[in-house]
Amino acid sequence: MKQLFLFVGIFASLFANAQELEKSLLWKISGKGLKSPSYLFGTIHATCDATLDANTLKALDETEQLFLEIDMDDEAMPMQMMKYMKMNDDEKLSTLLSAEDFEIVDVFLKENMKMSAKMFDTFKPFMVSAMLMPKLLDCKYASVESELMRVTKEQNEEVYGLEKVEEQLKVFDAIPYQTQADELLKTAKNGLEKDKIEFQKIMDSYNSKDIEGMLKMMDDSDNKITADNKDVLLNNRNKNWIPIIIKTAKEMPTFFGVGAGHLAGDEGVIKLLRKKGYKVEAVN
Repeated sequence: MKQLFLFVGIFASLFANAQELEKSLLWKISGKGLKSPSYLFGTIHATCDATLDANTLKALDETEQLFLEIDMDDEAMPMQMMKYMKMNDDEKLSTLLSAEDFEIVDVFLKENMKMSAKMFDTFKPFMVSAMLMPKLLDCKYASVESELMRVTKEQNEEVYGLEKVEEQLKVFDAIPYQTQADELLKTAKNGLEKDKIEFQKIMDSYNSKDIEGMLKMMDDSDNKITADNKDVLLNNRNKNWIPIIIKTAKEMPTFFGVGAGHLAGDEGVIKLLRKKGYKVEAVN
């Protein structure tokens, strides 16, 4: 009989982990001795409307500090980013691409950023692609992270990071520079059109709070950086964050804001916290 109950318990646990998560960007973390709940929120790094809903504002009010992926409030962050934006081993975009393809990227960047590709020759190509993100929007650029920080500052609370700038940017040393250069070239050749279509689909999923759908889009993407490097971009970082989230939540009720793609999936932050015994429930 004990074996039967054990089997049922294991089966129920596996079934729970296999179930798709609810459509929600805001999740309450409680249980396992936490004196007060903390909250987990999925952000999007570029959007048309960064307005926070009533539940999110209430969660910010109930917590005492904000943790983002990195401490975006750190005055030293721009200098740190410049230090780690460059490729290792003296790699250059102009050698990763043929002279003809480098010229295509150069013309494209002059048109869209008013700067030559020569200025970014030593930068990790993904960093250049990231600078183009506001161009994917047909509206004024807005940042959810900036809005979270604004509210936090109004509450006279501190902003911290789950990882250092160095750790975040070194992720892009683990993704082949050639792959990053090829993706930047693809963007230049299609004039951002395919990128805009894909990003709009991501925005639609985000606005409908479909975090499972956002993760699936990464898997199905034509972009090899995101489709082929989920462990590097998401899973490994999620696992590194779990001990920090747990330790921080034990010390003080905290609002954690991370990219929505980090929430879903068996290796996402929600299920990793549940595996540690914490109750993580959607707030709708």
